[in-house]
Amino acid sequence: MKESNENKIFDCSRGCSVERKADGELECNYRAGCCKMEVYDWLAGVRQEQFNDLFEVRFKNTRKGIYRNASGQSIKTGDKVVVEAANGHDLGIVTLEGPIVGRQMIAKRINPNDFEFRKIYRKAKAFDIEKWQEAIAREQETMIRARQLAANLSLEMKIGDVEFQGDGTKAIFYYIANGRVDFRQLIKDFAEEFHIRVEMKQIGARQEAGLIGGLGVCGRELCCSNYISSFKSISTSAARCQDLSLNPQKLAGQCGKLKCCLNYEVAAYMDAQSRIPRVYQPLEFQDGLAYLAKTDILKETMYFTYEKGSLASLYPLSAEEVKNIIALNKKGIQPETIKSEPVNEEPEFVTSVGDDSITRFDDKKGGHKKKKNHHGNHRRKGGHSDKGGHSDKGGNKE
Repeated sequence: MKESNENKIFDCSRGCSVERKADGELECNYRAGCCKMEVYDWLAGVRQEQFNDLFEVRFKNTRKGIYRNASGQSIKTGDKVVVEAANGHDLGIVTLEGPIVGRQMIAKRINPNDFEFRKIYRKAKAFDIEKWQEAIAREQETMIRARQLAANLSLEMKIGDVEFQGDGTKAIFYYIANGRVDFRQLIKDFAEEFHIRVEMKQIGARQEAGLIGGLGVCGRELCCSNYISSFKSISTSAARCQDLSLNPQKLAGQCGKLKCCLNYEVAAYMDAQSRIPRVYQPLEFQDGLAYLAKTDILKETMYFTYEKGSLASLYPLSAEEVKNIIALNKKGIQPETIKSEPVNEEPEFVTSVGDDSITRFDDKKGGHKKKKNHHGNHRRKGGHSDKGGHSDKGGNKE
């Protein structure tokens, strides 16, 4: 008999599914596809002695770290483990093992020779998982109440997320603020209200978007939730050098800041622009002046027209040809003409959307033709009719 999944809960913030079995036992399974900041283990199955006891352990959303196995137990990816914390202990899921952990340490600039790794105490038991889930169940209610307490103190801050430690004795409150916030009284109120140790951690708008997650306008997972761990400053100059429209609604991401992807192709555009000459005045030909109409940066092609301000007849020239023509004009030499046919403005990418009407599958009015007999009259079930009248089932004319 197929087991019902009605009691299964998918916790995408921690990358696992939780289900209460018929015998009352709580089962927690690792789900790699749900993990934010997931790393593909392309060295799976490879073993190196120096990384045998090092594991990546992830907690809620984008928080994870490298831990050393001090338990003596055999630990593998997907295991729930109890790890060392600043106060008490925490519970996380092992997401990486083996040499790929070494690559992660290089990316995070961790030197294994002088870095103090926190310890993995043991594999989590059923009691640990129960206590962990009880702490998780408090997070949403705690966050709502925390926002109310912050509003009562008129603090200019926004609490974006709350993460409880695995033993339920401590919580991290992630908040956003434009400046410094004096939250000493707020911490006292939190400790009195929730009876836990409190840690306040300030994050930026992009980091908040990474914690929450979501899909971008490109249809893919947000980059800040998928792989970006260090956020570089983004300015409108990145959009200008790519000839993008300076429309804030199109350039802003879900965090309200400029999209991180604006920086992805800036280097390629800057490299191409370094080979494109600056045209301050029209090019001189024997048959007239040619004005710059537009530039294709990546193709390094510049389009000129004899009619100023018009895009009717464009003549393409490569950046190198334009450099040569500018040099000739400075010497007083005028080339004969632009030796190419005008370009017809046609889109390079043609989509089939809109080629056909979306109502083409609908039944058109009068589309089904009725069969006619050899007299040209409409045939109906149970009788015939003349052009001037209708018939009933018995064939009697109305």
